[in-house]
Amino acid sequence: MMDMPEGFEPLFRSSPYLDLLGPLYNKKAEDGLVIGFVAQEKHCNARGLVHGGMLSSLADVALGYNAAFSQKPPVPMVTASLTIDYAGAAKLGDWIHIETDLQKVGRTMAFANCYFFVGEKRIARASGIFNVLSS
Repeated sequence: MMDMPEGFEPLFRSSPYLDLLGPLYNKKAEDGLVIGFVAQEKHCNARGLVHGGMLSSLADVALGYNAAFSQKPPVPMVTASLTIDYAGAAKLGDWIHIETDLQKVGRTMAFANCYFFVGEKRIARASGIFNVLSS
């Protein structure tokens, strides 16, 4: 099992769904929030690899949280589009972290990309478009 890197703490915000997926962790970085987790059996498919649906769910969280919390007060938004490409795999016990590249948070829409890593190896990328909700 890979060790959790220094600086991570339990995810600052949760929900009943995220509680089922967790434990999840976050760390403030210069360009946003990095999210991470240790792959447990509940995250894996029958082959012992982290299920793509787990990565997709966390892409939505990483993209949405980084976009929403990029401003004060946080911008309320909902996912309009989420795409993900798998370029590798993670296995039981791996530490997986997600780095986000926030492109734009506008008046009506927000755009961001994120990348999943196991160590230095990039295993997936995702992009999201979010509808900003009117106050």
